Formats: sequence, structure tokens, C-alpha cells
Amino acid sequence: MARYTGPKTKIARKFSEAIFGEDKSFEKRNYPPGQHGNNRRRGKKSEYAVQLAEKQKAKYTYGILERQFRNMYDRANRAPGITGEVLLQLCECRLDNVVYRMGMSPSRSGARQLVGHRHITVNGNIVNIPSYQVKAGDVIAVREKSKSLEVISNSLSNASHVYEWITWNNDKKEGTFVAVPQRLQIPENINTQFIVELYSK
Repeated sequence: MARYTGPKTKIARKFSEAIFGEDKSFEKRNYPPGQHGNNRRRGKKSEYAVQLAEKQKAKYTYGILERQFRNMYDRANRAPGITGEVLLQLCECRLDNVVYRMGMSPSRSGARQLVGHRHITVNGNIVNIPSYQVKAGDVIAVREKSKSLEVISNSLSNASHVYEWITWNNDKKEGTFVAVPQRLQIPENINTQFIVELYSK
């Protein structure tokens, strides 16, 4: 499946936000990319451009392709509750995102690779589908054979974020997805209302 493999700093600069985490290159040049750099005159964005940019930002943040993201939106639209909030919750419940939140990888792309390479188990069973929807109460762990992986150990030793909806046992290298996070608990700066307006047209 196609994935964006180009320079991440360029994408972060496009949205004027370090959406892929800490980035020294972004801090040096936190203005939009382009031939004329910071001197280029930029007109006022149209309503559609703002909505599209917000959708693209959400897709790049969670590493989801257009068709998959559209399917998630349709699912959120059918579900009870506020569509935008449900959409973001579906993104947060993806297995690759949960692995990232638990600190097993410093990035979502790295977390996706861990899942795809069969290093992660859900309730004791190996799951190698990054888009797998984790449910409240599920136990996500590092596979027994993979517990000695240096990349996981390094990431866990540097992990500093604590999330209310996740518990983590470092000795067992496993965590529990306690509950689906509420919108206020999700730290991502995404205006879901723009995404809903875009898809509603």
C-alpha cells in the first residue's frame, strides 16, 4: 500500500506545526516550504482550502490514506455522537497509534512497522494489522521473542508522556487500553469540524 515516504519536515512546515513530533529542522525553518521561502506573499485561504488542509493534517498525523480515512469518516457519521469526535476516537483506537501512545515507538510510522513485523500482541494473540481497532480493556504487549529489541527498549526509556486512558507495565512490557479517550484528552491539534464540513459537501 502506498505511504508517504518523503521529507516529513516539509509536510510539518506546510501545516506550520510539528505534527510528526520533535523536529529540529522544523524549529529552524517554521515557515511554509516553497521557492521564495518566508518572503512569498500568501493570500487569504478560501474556506475549502482551510477545510482541506485540516483533513490533510489529520491524515498525515495518523498516517492514514484517503480511502481509509474516508471509510473511517463514513463509519463515524453512522455512529451515535458527534461525528468529528468519533472520527478522532477511531484514529486514536488504531493499533499503531496505541503502540505509539504506550511509548513502544517514538513515532507512529515506527509503531506501524512494529505491528507489521509481528512484534505486538493484543490479548495474547499476534496482530499485524496497523489499522486494527483496539477496544476498551484490550491488553497490548510486546511479543515474548521481541522484548529484547533495542529499538523498543530505547523508546520506552525515553517515553515521557502519560495518558489517562492507558496504563503501562514496564516490567511485563504490556499495557491496557482502559477506555476510548474523550476529545479533551486527545492532545492532537485538529479541528474536526472543518473535516466534517468538507466531507458533508
